[in-house]
Amino acid sequence: MAHELPPLPYAPDALEPYIDKMTMEIHHGKHHAAYVNNLNKALEGHPDLQALSLEALLASLDKVPENIRAAVRNNGGGHWNHSMFWKIMKKGGGGEPTGELANAIRSAFSSFAEFKTKFSQAGISRFGSGWAWLFIKDGKLVVDSTPNQDNPIMTGGKPVMGLDVWEHAYYLKYQNRRADYIEAWWNVANWDAVAANYAGATGGTGGGLIPFSETLRIPRRSPSSYVPPPS
Repeated sequence: MAHELPPLPYAPDALEPYIDKMTMEIHHGKHHAAYVNNLNKALEGHPDLQALSLEALLASLDKVPENIRAAVRNNGGGHWNHSMFWKIMKKGGGGEPTGELANAIRSAFSSFAEFKTKFSQAGISRFGSGWAWLFIKDGKLVVDSTPNQDNPIMTGGKPVMGLDVWEHAYYLKYQNRRADYIEAWWNVANWDAVAANYAGATGGTGGGLIPFSETLRIPRRSPSSYVPPPS
């Protein structure tokens, strides 16, 4: 099965004024589309790998042939990360989480304010391109960052929330002011979606956006119906 670019769950201008329409159009329609296209190209001739869920593929990169491993890591990671990213934002977002997620954050970081500071700093301090993450590792909530399109799945973690700090995510509006972008991003955080991710990652009944057996329900197409996205 070929991997497919998922649609944005809202209009490209829905996150204004925090994330601008042009950034969203280019980020989704060009950057994310390129990850999908390049992942499918890398997997051509490997039906065993094509049959795996994206999450399973990223969790077992050591089993991917060395000649395509970097392409699968970079483009598969980019596809998974962005598919998650679109879903944890919404118009009219922001505020603080409630319920089990809020309790877990307070338990792990003492307060939401402390978590927000730590998560923001993870994004600000990531040298070059990468992501800031809230994820579960060994049963505990952890904040960390990864380079490039790496994600916690690759090292045995279960992502709950990720923030793209590549320049293409913010440069048109914020230029070199990554910290301003991160501060603005909290206004579009979709805590219902993040809470669902947390429930899914912990085996709860929240119907998580990241059901770890289905990998975000990222759409797939049979190879015969696959049409590459525009370059």
